[in-house]
Amino acid sequence: MTAVVVTRPRNTAAGLWLGLCGLLALSIISMMVGKYGAGPVALFGAAKAALTGGMTDPILSTVLWNVRLPRVLAGVCVGAALAAAGATYQGLFRNPLVSSDILGVSAGASLGAVLGIFLSLPVIAIQLLGFVGGLLAVAAVYAIGASIRGRDPVLTLVLAGVAIGAVVGAGISLTKILADPYDQLPAITYWLLGSLTAITHFDAFSILPALIIGFVPLFLLRWRMNVMTLGDDEAQTMGIDTFRTRALLIAAATLITAASVSVTGIIGWVGLIIPHMARMLVGPDFRKLLPASMMLGGGYLLVVDMLARSIALIEVPLGILTAAVGAPFFLWLLAAGKKGWQ
Repeated sequence: MTAVVVTRPRNTAAGLWLGLCGLLALSIISMMVGKYGAGPVALFGAAKAALTGGMTDPILSTVLWNVRLPRVLAGVCVGAALAAAGATYQGLFRNPLVSSDILGVSAGASLGAVLGIFLSLPVIAIQLLGFVGGLLAVAAVYAIGASIRGRDPVLTLVLAGVAIGAVVGAGISLTKILADPYDQLPAITYWLLGSLTAITHFDAFSILPALIIGFVPLFLLRWRMNVMTLGDDEAQTMGIDTFRTRALLIAAATLITAASVSVTGIIGWVGLIIPHMARMLVGPDFRKLLPASMMLGGGYLLVVDMLARSIALIEVPLGILTAAVGAPFFLWLLAAGKKGWQ
């Protein structure tokens, strides 16, 4: 597999600060967008009342702080996590066309959540099953890859991920067939499409420990990630333990992806297209690419979520909108690849 690097003139520090300010602005705008309109004055008044204990419209207060604020927090965190995982996998596998679910973490999380819905378990149990399912799927993939010696470890992991994904997909399909078509099946279908609709404060904060634990090694190993993109032979000659480094990076990326999918369902394409956008802005250096991907991913998911609750009478699942944007971008990548990437 060949690495793909798109170079552009760039001012990294200014770009990162601009991205941070843009993410903050999008978060504020997202608080105001929806069926129940809230302009800047109303938002400022509600925020002032919340901080000082003053009086405000109870409906507006509920909409802003109990409905929209958790969505904004979850949108930023999940978008950042999926984009960071996608950037990590693209670097590890030296392939620009892989995403955060290449090793089956999304499929495993889906099977766990689908089983939870099928068994009529409470929401927290469904999320826990989804989280554990994602981790187990990738653990199985990595165990298979580690047991096969003498072959390209990257290719082995990809093929093992395809196999495990197929098995897990069969389990999901079987569960959908057995599910109650009037109650469980619609819930399963909607969950698989991904959404921030039912996100609560508990959901938004419950994934933070897993995200923090996953982000820390990604940031600490950013320079090693640059070396890993050169290939195993080159990395080993530079003193990198490729097996241990790859395992740690995969574990970190899997952890943040599983935590994200467990509360939102499958939101595709974020881990594929956002790292490319970030690479075009700040270059392939993973020390800069990782934070840029996280900010762009969080902002992108906020924009998609605003569209989801604004463009139709009913809320459109996020997976539909991300696919509508991601697929054309993917085709553009294929067209660019024919012309030759550097």
